[in-house]
Amino acid sequence: MNELIRRRKPTSPGEILREEFLVPLAVTQRRLADHLGYDVKVINRLVNERTSVSAEMALKLGATFRTTPEFWLNAQKAVDLFHAASRITELPRALLKVS
Repeated sequence: MNELIRRRKPTSPGEILREEFLVPLAVTQRRLADHLGYDVKVINRLVNERTSVSAEMALKLGATFRTTPEFWLNAQKAVDLFHAASRITELPRALLKVS
């Protein structure tokens, strides 16, 4: 468990969106929100790491930026596991014995 906590925090999907897509392509949050059919507040919360990528959002981002939905969901999963590992002090032992 300590190994998980000591790792560097994974890059969030919001940071990836901002630094690898929005900034280089000169796309505003407003333009992306309009394109995806979301309120700009949703995109702003994602970019500022105050919300998570949903499966629906992953599908839309994948189509928009020619990536896969899995790209976005895997980034979110890494962040979620990192945060969970930092909150858990001890994992339960295995329920079944391996023979």
